[in-house]
Amino acid sequence: MNANLWLITYAYPVLQVESYRERLSDRRLVLLVAGLLVVGGGYIGYRRLMVGETDMFPGSQLELSPMRASASPESDIYVVTGTNGADDGVERLLNVMAGNGLKFYKSTTQGPLNGPEGLIAADDVVIIKVNSQWDERGGTNTDLVKSLIQAIVEHPDGFRGEVVVADNGQAQYGSSGRGGSLDWGSSNAQDHGQSMVDVVNGFKPKHRVSAYLWDRITSMVVSEYADGDMEDGYVVSTRVATSTSSISAYPKFTTEYGSMVSFRHGIYLPGEDDYDPGKLKVINVPVLKSHSIFGVTGAVKHYMGVTSDKLTRDLGYRAHSSVGSGGMGTLMAQTRVPDLNILDAIYVNARPGVGPRATYGEATYVGVIAASTDPVAVDYWGSKHILCAVCEDNGWGATSSMDPDNTRSEGFGDWLRLSLEELNAAGYGFTCDETRMNVYVA
Repeated sequence: MNANLWLITYAYPVLQVESYRERLSDRRLVLLVAGLLVVGGGYIGYRRLMVGETDMFPGSQLELSPMRASASPESDIYVVTGTNGADDGVERLLNVMAGNGLKFYKSTTQGPLNGPEGLIAADDVVIIKVNSQWDERGGTNTDLVKSLIQAIVEHPDGFRGEVVVADNGQAQYGSSGRGGSLDWGSSNAQDHGQSMVDVVNGFKPKHRVSAYLWDRITSMVVSEYADGDMEDGYVVSTRVATSTSSISAYPKFTTEYGSMVSFRHGIYLPGEDDYDPGKLKVINVPVLKSHSIFGVTGAVKHYMGVTSDKLTRDLGYRAHSSVGSGGMGTLMAQTRVPDLNILDAIYVNARPGVGPRATYGEATYVGVIAASTDPVAVDYWGSKHILCAVCEDNGWGATSSMDPDNTRSEGFGDWLRLSLEELNAAGYGFTCDETRMNVYVA
């Protein structure tokens, strides 16, 4: 506000120079134009100082190189650089995926991005799992989510399904101290006022796109649809995973358009009293950033926004505490592993121990998105080649807390591997071994 007042007070008279042109000498005209440039430059600088902008003149210094696996089984990571989320970054991502064996659209017809082996069918219900607990750069980039939804509704077979932007901010902590919001006034986007709700509403009424903040139901215990319970809430497991001292809890809810969703079992079909597990797809879109307790927030840690911290805590097995023992791996294995993970590294907080908060001033523009069906591999690669690299480039101190190769007890490298063990015990061939990673960079 002060910057705008300054502009009006000092720059506006200079802008009126044209009306006085005939009465000014060339020398005075030059001085006034020079004054305008100085005031304009000062205004921009003041705006950057007060608002904490890092994206007015973005420039990534990272050099991300392709990698080829030398051991198997392999995990593929697809990387796009130089994106701000609102451009063609998602389009380039889908192309680099398809060009290297992973088509985005599931279809009976073959095309550059579609085929029978694709991920998203035209009638799927797609949950886009975002981070809603933090505003500014701490939440998932809303431009990126908008581009992703646009890609989904542009399915070559004509999209007839539904997209749900969802998260559980746990109704506690976070930027407001009250949990998550899908309607932050200060969002992670080029236009800071563009919230997730704004993005969702922009697709209505043409497309079935909605938002569901699971904070609303995070303290409500329910049973499954098949057990006769039609209420929204959380289904809580009664079985303790002794390996990680955790219990699983997952949301069960009816969307704005009537789809009955069990995060674990899929889409409930009332007429058949059964579920269609394949009709529900989950795209996990976390912000890559440092974490003051667990070192790094990425695709695996992001599943804290699936479970209920309050309900598990009441039963003596608090979900957040289980992260350090691999509990998010247990949660994924016992509920639903994401069909695709897209790491939002457009702006990252690479300051060790500062996150999960990430203000505009604390974040660094990197301009990267990275996707994989392997949440562990993309976390390993992203933390090592993005977070640690940005931290080192800026001289922000030791990177040990974010280093995936640092395996101190309950540190990031340790709990990432414990999560990996849980997932691989359930039959997933994931990895945190770089010799088993293919990295394709666009």
